[in-house]
Amino acid sequence: MKLVVFGLSVTSSWGNGHATTYRALLGALARRQHRIVFFEKNEPWYASNRDLPLPAFCDLRLFERWDEALPAVRRALFDCDAAVLGSFFPPGIRAADEIAASRARVKVFYDIDTPVTLAKLRRGENQYVRPDQIRQFDLYLSFTGGPILEQLHREFGARMALPLYCSFDPSSYFPRPVWGRYQCDLGYMGTYAADRQQTLNRLLCVPAERLPQRKFRVAGPQYPATLKWPRNVERIIHLEPKLHADFYSSSRVTLNITRKPMIEAGYSPSVRLFEAAGYGAAIVSDYWPGLETFLKPGEEILIANQAADVVAYIEQMDDNALRRIGLNAQERVLQEHSSSTRAIEFEKYIAEAARIGSPVTATG
Repeated sequence: MKLVVFGLSVTSSWGNGHATTYRALLGALARRQHRIVFFEKNEPWYASNRDLPLPAFCDLRLFERWDEALPAVRRALFDCDAAVLGSFFPPGIRAADEIAASRARVKVFYDIDTPVTLAKLRRGENQYVRPDQIRQFDLYLSFTGGPILEQLHREFGARMALPLYCSFDPSSYFPRPVWGRYQCDLGYMGTYAADRQQTLNRLLCVPAERLPQRKFRVAGPQYPATLKWPRNVERIIHLEPKLHADFYSSSRVTLNITRKPMIEAGYSPSVRLFEAAGYGAAIVSDYWPGLETFLKPGEEILIANQAADVVAYIEQMDDNALRRIGLNAQERVLQEHSSSTRAIEFEKYIAEAARIGSPVTATG
């Protein structure tokens, strides 16, 4: 197939999880002999933080202004099999109209931020897609599964709303070292989000204060300079993807924290969750509805509701027990959540949408 994708970014992972998602899925699709054209707006904050300026798996089309990109957009859409608009694509509303008017056989909205998208639409914030445009897509692929799929159909008229979760690229896997350059007792990687900070304080900063002899690390950009960290918490501003394996592999425990809209919706595994599991990390996470459908608590992931839970995992679980949790999680995601598995699901959904071509109620 020829796929035309409009996405937030594939060239820079700075401050977003979209790039890692696109790289895993599109890389797997390219290995399956699909041709991919990717349109990305050349935003200055990504341009100055590019860790994959020339992706080999797609024909990258960077543009400054949508009007200038239109001739290339229309040429690409003219003979494509599927056109995919990703959430948070800056000129998303205009791209949706172009896709609707195109000859693309299957027209797809790929929502990497489904709970956020629905909250915006309900508030009347049509930032990157309008409510009426959702009906124009043959297929709505959602990062979030569960009940939200029926809401998309019932409230917004989505024809086919199906889950396409994020994935881990096994080609970047290598055996976990005992320790690496980021050695610590508990590590967390994530861009700053105000609705995550209270949980980060509870599950990382408070344990750090209670365990002053232990080492903690937080990696990710955009944290306010006014934040005060315990003395035994080291900050890393940004780690490009090639360094993620070392970060996850050299932490005894890796913390996963979920954004509030994702917790409320449930069934929203993050890129970081599968990525950390793919590297064999022992993950401790806050709980959200549906988590147990992806990783089994107590065997493949540890759950923490309060600081005392994190302290207990660090103090009372030995390295062998933690390693067993990590290896169990790794085996699970390599079997069920690899990028190759996700690419096959994508192909199946595209074929189904092309075959049906009429509204379908989503229940999956």
